[in-house]
Amino acid sequence: MTQPGRRSTYVPHIDGLRAVAVLSVILYHISERWLPGGFSGVDVFFAISGFVVSASVAELPQMRPFALFGYFYARRIRRIVPALVVCLLATSVLAALFIPYAWLSQANEQTGYYAFFGLSNFTLALNSNSYFAPQVDFNPYTHTWSLGVEEQFYLLFPPMFAAWMAGGVWRRASAFLFGVGLIASLICAIWLGRTNPTYAFYLLPSRFWELAAGVLLYQALSWRGHPFSEHDQPATLWSRGGAIASAAILVAGLVFSKPALFPYPGALLPVAGTLGLIAFLHGREPRGLIAHLLRNRVVVFIGKISYSLYLWHWPVFVLFRWTSGLESAPWIIAAVVLTFALAIASYYFVEQPARRSEWVRRVPRVATIAAGIVLVVSSAWIATKVTAHAATISLSTVTRNAQDWYPKHTPVHSAISGCTVGVHVASIDAGTAWTLKQEGCERVPTNQPKVFLIGDSHATAYMPLLENFVADTGAEVWIYHNGGCPYLSLQLTREGDSTGCPHLRNAAVADILRRANRGDILFLASLRLARLSSQYSPGNTSAAWNSMINANALTLRHRAEKDAIGELTPFAAKGLRIVFEAPKPIFRTAPFRCADWFNASNPICAPGETMQRAELERYRKPVLDSFSEIAKNVPGVSVWDPFPILCPGETCSTRKDGRPLFFDGDHISAYANTLLVPSFESYVASLTSGTTAARTP
Repeated sequence: MTQPGRRSTYVPHIDGLRAVAVLSVILYHISERWLPGGFSGVDVFFAISGFVVSASVAELPQMRPFALFGYFYARRIRRIVPALVVCLLATSVLAALFIPYAWLSQANEQTGYYAFFGLSNFTLALNSNSYFAPQVDFNPYTHTWSLGVEEQFYLLFPPMFAAWMAGGVWRRASAFLFGVGLIASLICAIWLGRTNPTYAFYLLPSRFWELAAGVLLYQALSWRGHPFSEHDQPATLWSRGGAIASAAILVAGLVFSKPALFPYPGALLPVAGTLGLIAFLHGREPRGLIAHLLRNRVVVFIGKISYSLYLWHWPVFVLFRWTSGLESAPWIIAAVVLTFALAIASYYFVEQPARRSEWVRRVPRVATIAAGIVLVVSSAWIATKVTAHAATISLSTVTRNAQDWYPKHTPVHSAISGCTVGVHVASIDAGTAWTLKQEGCERVPTNQPKVFLIGDSHATAYMPLLENFVADTGAEVWIYHNGGCPYLSLQLTREGDSTGCPHLRNAAVADILRRANRGDILFLASLRLARLSSQYSPGNTSAAWNSMINANALTLRHRAEKDAIGELTPFAAKGLRIVFEAPKPIFRTAPFRCADWFNASNPICAPGETMQRAELERYRKPVLDSFSEIAKNVPGVSVWDPFPILCPGETCSTRKDGRPLFFDGDHISAYANTLLVPSFESYVASLTSGTTAARTP
């Protein structure tokens, strides 16, 4: 055991392990194919952190608990905060410049804001997206989840380790606390892994055991009299064999780990391999291949800069994905070189001065903690201001012209004197409904039907159209937005019962049936075609076609038709007019990803932004046939078709006169909404007047 007050000897193989961890993560984040289990490098970091933080505290002289806490937190702040704050501030500026305003923006901004406070893992967990979901690759702050786990662990560590510092029997109490915490955390990891895998992955309760294992290893080695120093004892056949076996276990974890198995039992291999290497190399002469590899000068240097490497690699990779792409060798090399350059600069000009400068070390601990808090809060405030002014500073035409691109609520003035359109939120059993109404009118229109809309983002993409409709007609619109929950999409695979969608759907249906009167309109907008692309990658056109016309697809669609008939019968019985939105054009490219000079050459843009009208007409015909079948069995069903307005010629395009008609491959833009307003208003008027323009398909 190191004597109190004595500075421990530097141990190179710890930095060698850090290098293995960070390089594994980097390889995985470049391409999952390169190292399928590389994401478990984070688990290596967790195990190392538990061991090293224990050793760094145990080397201190005896001190009162509050003094220990002050020393610990001042040291952690100098170690973590400066480099983190610099990276987050720079990322917020670069994100504002190059990442277009999109559905992802709010989640990204929230993650970045809470990353300053070590809470981004909560944001990511509550966002319901798995770490392995495609959209996570486009959030420049995703990687900060692991820093949040460590920072939260550091809140628990000092009081649990203080007993160890007291010596004697108190050391057993400390080991007991960490042992109980490890067991409880493993139980939590098993339970959450079955009930909520996203929580299990991101949150401390199911990760605590990995850090606690490192602490317990340090305590066990200390009890056995092994000092935290370099090559005090000769290497033995047992220690060298154990190191080789541990390295094999670690490599197996990094190569074969499966996302579905994390954190338990998947993290067992990387954690066990890491702890085994630390234990068998601890205090031994550097003999054998494993010891020499982990002490290699280049490997050790990478380990020294591993914190900055981890901080910078992810935002660099994400910004490349948003701009040039990260698929070709030249861009991969450029991203890696830039990552190392930024990490080296961060290490020498931010990390080291904050930790090693004499003037910094002379600052009182209380002042260091206070300064760290002020730095975090002020930097978070600056980042929010940068985000708030993104429309001004952004290089993206999507962000600068969000009123054309993004279909969201904007103030609309009514054609009726003195009126505006207001949006109100009404609570229902399992969610909320948005109500669009005229406000402040000198006269209120009468005999206007209510319009009810239920669905996911493809329904709420009509928000600008509906606001203009309310402004022009005085009608009242109720929007039941159930994010990620399509309604009568005729694609049963998108409407499974594995989520909360059925409950949300049933609550919305019950509320509509309670509020609606005879003659009101149920407007059903949804994506009813298989996607040709996503916001994150090009799609497989032949697979999409096959999913629409193969025998299984036809069987499922016929079943969906029967389900739709049963679902709509209560609405028809109440006298509602049911309006299906006919399928709009869809595309192989997401226009908002390809709108600027810095992203137009991204591989996601290669399929182009046009489609042949005849091809799309054939593609959507099965859905129109389903509408006809439903209309035969449900009175009051008709179809409004926006297709001719969005594609008036033989070639369909995502743009018109240089302005966007589509935001991505299948969501219409705000500008397209304005073009569709006259058609929609005319259609609704024909329904209410009883003309033949809106009869069944």
